[in-house]
Amino acid sequence: MSKKLFDTKKAEEKAVLVSALTPIIKPDQAQEYMDELAFLTLTAGAVVKKTFTQRMSYPNPRTYVGQGKLDEIAEFVKLQQIDLVIFDDELSPSQIRNIEQTIQCKILDRSNLILDIFAKRARSAQAKLQVELAQAQYLLPRLTRMWTHLSKHKGGIGMKGPGETEIETDRRVLRSTITKLQRRLDEIDKQASTRRKNRDEKTRVALVGYTNVGKSTIMNLLSKSDVLAENKLFATLDSTVRKVVFENVPFLISDTVGFIRKLPHQLVECFKSTLDEIRESDLLIHVVDISHPNFEEQLHVVNRTLLEIGAADKKMLLVFNKIDQLKEPLEPDDPFGENTDHRPYIERLKNTWMAKENSPVVFISAAKKMNLQELRSKLIECIKK
Repeated sequence: MSKKLFDTKKAEEKAVLVSALTPIIKPDQAQEYMDELAFLTLTAGAVVKKTFTQRMSYPNPRTYVGQGKLDEIAEFVKLQQIDLVIFDDELSPSQIRNIEQTIQCKILDRSNLILDIFAKRARSAQAKLQVELAQAQYLLPRLTRMWTHLSKHKGGIGMKGPGETEIETDRRVLRSTITKLQRRLDEIDKQASTRRKNRDEKTRVALVGYTNVGKSTIMNLLSKSDVLAENKLFATLDSTVRKVVFENVPFLISDTVGFIRKLPHQLVECFKSTLDEIRESDLLIHVVDISHPNFEEQLHVVNRTLLEIGAADKKMLLVFNKIDQLKEPLEPDDPFGENTDHRPYIERLKNTWMAKENSPVVFISAAKKMNLQELRSKLIECIKK
């Protein structure tokens, strides 16, 4: 008698995405926002089956989208056996409760999705503590809603970390846990601060930028290290510091967590120690994916985040990465041809508004190792100053 074989591979969760678009959001921005949410969903491990958008003056305070749109989503979820519905904004506890009454499946908002990705990406003890604290702070006002899920013993995206223990049944216990996590992180922060003080004699450089713009690849090229670099959001959570020497000029370079639109405030606060690498650096290398259709908005998101964490006044070297992926001409009278010699094209890039409005600036392709010598030269020049 032959043995019956079972497929133990976990099936991918099926998701639908929902966004309320206000009048200030342009059509191309709307598409970009949904593409980013889809990429976040893919990074978390789910497959997107459909997206729902609705133009509104402002999100509905009760149900985020209108009741008619909510009924449409609920019907699709039931017919297609969807596992979770993800909203492109942070939802209030009452909104989640009202939405669940119509849509009978797991509901996640953008913050919860990002927290789940961080939980899966955390490797060091410090990063795990930081994510656990952020999840607990997010969970506290939503404790009642989360318990309804836990009673069904559900798993999957959005249920990793503090949401898997009995801690949610008691607000007092959860507050006590938050206090303990904060104390443990404070101790780690003090230790990290001491280590940074011991490095004061060397110039400190930090790589910053939107998530998935190539910071880790540049870090590997400059320091000849092996920091994880992959085409997924938030591949890097822990700060990695390496010593580099260019032309007898020694300095320390660190790779940091990428920023993103609507980054949950719990993460910004909990990753304080990691972000201190940026705050206490002497020079920032701001990496921008120039091939991205909305790279200007990403640049502004990073600058706003730097302002929020008190690092906007740092000296900065702006690096436009991925020039090999440019498809459209940057200037109407200067089309980009299939020129295998990239030097003339880089010279043309230097005459664009991006170079004229930002200084110092350099255009490179880290993946194709294009124009890296100029990056090194500009970096050395900035460090010597």
